[in-house]
Amino acid sequence: MGLGKPVAVVIGATSKWQADGRNTRLAHGQNLDDANIPIIARWGVGGAVAQKFASKGFRTILTTRTASNAAGLEAAIKDAGGDALTVELDLSSEASIKAAFERVRVEAGDPDVLVYNAGYLEGRDLPPEMELLEYIPTEMFDTTQHIACRGPFLVAKEVLPAMRKRGSGTFLISNNSSSLRGRKRLTGQSLYYPRVMMRTLAQVLTEEYSEHNIHVANVIIDGLIDSPGTRALKKAIDNPEIVMDAGEIANAFWYLHSQHRSVWTHDLQLTPYSTNPSY
Repeated sequence: MGLGKPVAVVIGATSKWQADGRNTRLAHGQNLDDANIPIIARWGVGGAVAQKFASKGFRTILTTRTASNAAGLEAAIKDAGGDALTVELDLSSEASIKAAFERVRVEAGDPDVLVYNAGYLEGRDLPPEMELLEYIPTEMFDTTQHIACRGPFLVAKEVLPAMRKRGSGTFLISNNSSSLRGRKRLTGQSLYYPRVMMRTLAQVLTEEYSEHNIHVANVIIDGLIDSPGTRALKKAIDNPEIVMDAGEIANAFWYLHSQHRSVWTHDLQLTPYSTNPSY
């Protein structure tokens, strides 16, 4: 099943804030019950985007470090009549990235769409008195570089050559407001300033590959994304209007992919109506 269908690869299809995610356990001390959470929001942005493209007839590739993390998402897509395949991929390993895309090419074909949605929580669990850079362990910084800088570079090398030869493709990066400017690592936030490099890479790839009919865009998700773990946060319970609808975020990614090439968007910022945009 799937051969002949367009292929959408979602890097980071699962979420740190899903019911059994690392952030969820860190914030709440336990796994949560997601039975009352809409399916579109159970795996955050990656899961919502994967469900959206699957609903549009794509064979959707779900990448995650451990396949079991995406078992529920893959089942949900198939239960809805979609086509999904889970592929393990570790962004800290070039060999893992190469092996993952070799499997994608063999079992599904060259990707038509690549959504880079990888995130990390490194830095989030440091206590308030360790907010200064001098306290950041080098290995923590290395992790952020693997995911925010080296990872998208290596993934781009895997998918862009085939897109260029075919003369079409979409390469979208899921980012956050820390890609707009560097800020200190406030308590409760990850070491996010390397994400500026993700936005810079999107700008470079736009200049290099637009002429080959490849649409590259950086999506700044400027707020709290709906998911099991974020819904249970006090600030979300007290201020539900600040929570961003995961399905509507996925619609924005589909909008970018389906844009006419005479009006491509390359930098898109999504902010809840109730908060001021980040700059």
